[in-house]
Amino acid sequence: MRNNFRFLPPGLLWAGAVLVLTLAGCQTVPVAPAPTVAWSVRRPALQTLNRFGLNGRVAVAVGDQGFDAGLRWAQSGAMTHLALTGPLGAGGVEITANGANLSVITSSGKRMGNAAAREELEDKLGFEPPLASIRYWVLGVPDPAAPASVRLDAQQRLTELTQDGWRVEYISYMSVGAEWLPRLLTLRRAGVRVRMIVEAWQL
Repeated sequence: MRNNFRFLPPGLLWAGAVLVLTLAGCQTVPVAPAPTVAWSVRRPALQTLNRFGLNGRVAVAVGDQGFDAGLRWAQSGAMTHLALTGPLGAGGVEITANGANLSVITSSGKRMGNAAAREELEDKLGFEPPLASIRYWVLGVPDPAAPASVRLDAQQRLTELTQDGWRVEYISYMSVGAEWLPRLLTLRRAGVRVRMIVEAWQL
């Protein structure tokens, strides 16, 4: 696996993520929590939410290698635009997915489409990300296009999702307006672990 991101021990990446969340939780201005809404209402509402954005970080471990990166996400209808930035802005990649179409722009400005983009992305990350489904998973709902197994907490939020060979664990949520959205989640599949911290949502 070749990529330009900084490789760090996965344990150190997770320790840093926990520290970030701890510091972020030290706020003095109280925020009213979102109300509890039935899963049968929340699920379709979030599955049809087609415009949102987020800023955060990801920590990826593939086998005994790993890297961390900044994450910017913009969703507009079926189009997903992701920007991953390495430490100090080095080794970034931009990804745009729209249905079966995929394009990648590397940190050097090289543009690739479809088959070449998929090959580059898998080479950069060490695995092919489930772009068609992750735009739903990041909102805390299953992809409506495929069967899924879910577990909910008392507030009708996902705690675990299994779909298309991936297991997604929802560790914490944040109140965003009248909705609960994931703050910290982990995706796992056969030797791959992706931990995502959402620092801010835009709805």
